[in-house]
Amino acid sequence: MTAPAAHIPAMTDILARIDLVGLSREELEAELKSFGLPAFRARQLWHWIYHRGATSFEAMSTIARPMQAKLEERYAVGRPEVSRAQQSLDGTSKWLLRFPDGNEIESVHIPEEDRGTLCVSSQVGCTLTCKFCHTGTQRLVRNLTAPEIVKQILVARDRLGEWPAPKDGRLVSNIVMMGMGEPLYNFDEVKKALKIVMDHEGVAISKRRITLSTAGVVPMMKRCGEEIGVNLAVSLHAVTDEVRDVIVPLNKKYPLAELIKACKAYPGANNARRITFEYVMLKGVNDSPADARALVRLIKGIPAKINLIPFNAWPGAPYECSTDEAIQAFGDIVNAAGYASPVRTPRGRDILAACGQLKSLSEKKRRGEAAHAAAP
Repeated sequence: MTAPAAHIPAMTDILARIDLVGLSREELEAELKSFGLPAFRARQLWHWIYHRGATSFEAMSTIARPMQAKLEERYAVGRPEVSRAQQSLDGTSKWLLRFPDGNEIESVHIPEEDRGTLCVSSQVGCTLTCKFCHTGTQRLVRNLTAPEIVKQILVARDRLGEWPAPKDGRLVSNIVMMGMGEPLYNFDEVKKALKIVMDHEGVAISKRRITLSTAGVVPMMKRCGEEIGVNLAVSLHAVTDEVRDVIVPLNKKYPLAELIKACKAYPGANNARRITFEYVMLKGVNDSPADARALVRLIKGIPAKINLIPFNAWPGAPYECSTDEAIQAFGDIVNAAGYASPVRTPRGRDILAACGQLKSLSEKKRRGEAAHAAAP
């Protein structure tokens, strides 16, 4: 597997042209039709962009040179700038991506023996303010567009040299919408992006290998199941409204009773496609044997598994991670009730790439620029 030989165009060059990356099939056909090109050109470009990973029209060898030049004048197949790339001692990679407006987000690739998981962001910053999450300390700057979501996957494959997209043994085999942001507060763009990713003639990642994580945006959960059809993960983290109101403030709007009802009604949930409940282990907050027993009662009747997540600290974090003994005792109770409760092995902690540690400097930069502009 080799990466495309063509260079990645400079950002300023791309801005002057129409970027085709992130357009749906229908949009791509309509755009090319407006330029006087037949429908087969859209299929041709789709293949080169999403299966071969081309970053220029010059790399598209099945297109005649005069047509390459014609396309190059009007269109681009761009990428965001990788402003920082880091690799953990455990092999986890984190990329800070900068978009044309100067805003940045982080994406993380986690290699494992049987899969390669890419953690994708949906917002710059986050709508929510979960107290244990570093991203939650960065206020929402804006939603990402479908192209910006798709390009995170293309950048990962660029960096890993995974073009053309292989059928088996993929380095990027699974997608988790668990990066910066709340995906269900950016539903339309996330849906559009994932439909592109799932298309069998392009990136071709099955919906069964895609998981969308939500903190519990109840009104959008049914639509997620019906219109996207991916696996659902719910950031639960507490078993009472009293505790969850504090650590997941969205709970004040959609309390546990409503959230659990929505989980029970999630389209497609069954024993083969279980809902994942994410549960970060916070010392003295939610990690007692009584909490474990309450969790079992709370999710009764839902095809589910529970991911126990040791709290990943970050500078200024207000919590500590539960002890290994407390996590083990909690997991034993949940397992005994018939629910798988694996303890998620922290990955990328040394580069702040683990669960709950992602954060960019977009907000700080924006405030700094505003202050500078206002200065006499």
